[in-house]
Amino acid sequence: MIMEVRTRTVHILGVTAHPTAAWTTQQVSQLMWHLGDRAERFSYLIRDRDTKFTAAFDAIFADEGIAVIKIPRRSPNCNPHAERFLRSARQECTNRLLIHGRGHAEKLLREYARHFNEHQPHQGRGQLAPLDDPNVIPLPTPCIQHKQTVGGLINECRRAG
Repeated sequence: MIMEVRTRTVHILGVTAHPTAAWTTQQVSQLMWHLGDRAERFSYLIRDRDTKFTAAFDAIFADEGIAVIKIPRRSPNCNPHAERFLRSARQECTNRLLIHGRGHAEKLLREYARHFNEHQPHQGRGQLAPLDDPNVIPLPTPCIQHKQTVGGLINECRRAG
């Protein structure tokens, strides 16, 4: 997972039960290929000191002119936005579901990242989702009436009035 801190946009690179340095480097290489010219927008990569992040990993970013900054040891608060996303993804998604393999996990995480990027409001961005345009004024939200049925298992929603 990589997060653009300015916009809080999350990119899921891949999923594996046993990540290695070679796997991690390959995922980042594919991300850079996917970003193409958009990679020029990035100046820094802030990362932790996991052994999966090797010199080859850092070299991919250096080739794009992106400076790699390692956070101090045992300091998760130095990368709070990414840590918060990981905590939310665990609490709201992976801890609540029985995952049936790598493909299922990847599909769930990509769907959660899409929700996070397109719909999840962020206090630091004025309650905008990462991909919301700050120049667009949203229409007022219509009043919605909720009615629970089937013993509270189903919510029926309709416009009020």
